[in-house]
Amino acid sequence: MPLADDRNIYLIGPRASGKTTLGKRLAERLERPFTDLDAAFCEKYGETIADMVGRDGWDAFRKAEAAILAETAGQTGQVVATGGGVVLLPENRDLLGKGLVFYLQADPERLAERLMADLNEEQRPKLTQLGLREEITATLAEREPLYLACAHASLPERPVDELLEFALRALTAWERE
Repeated sequence: MPLADDRNIYLIGPRASGKTTLGKRLAERLERPFTDLDAAFCEKYGETIADMVGRDGWDAFRKAEAAILAETAGQTGQVVATGGGVVLLPENRDLLGKGLVFYLQADPERLAERLMADLNEEQRPKLTQLGLREEITATLAEREPLYLACAHASLPERPVDELLEFALRALTAWERE
């Protein structure tokens, strides 16, 4: 089901909200390339996010992430799963606004369950010194207004098949406008 609109489709939301899972499925259905910004970071820099953050700090990672987003945004017709903090920099929010943006909402308790089941600290390093549940709550409180401001549509927490169908219906409706 290809779309005539060749703008990039960006998936934003907190860690473990399902951006990569949905992104792969959506890209397949739309016959578009899929890009995961976290994977692109590892490929470009030859290290994990945790390695860079541990050595240079979160600000250095955010700058590197912004460069990868800018590079990705220079190509059209992709489905892009972003990192959870991509919305923190104004320049990133501007780039996201040039595409179509879905915010994957998730219950903090479900996020904690998913992260506990697959911590993957190399790709999802701790953001604060807080415990996991407290960190999720604090991070969502900071970022949710930014996610909502960037999003063309919010996808409530649902099974991936339902999210996929919701996203496809939204894209079809946008194309008619």
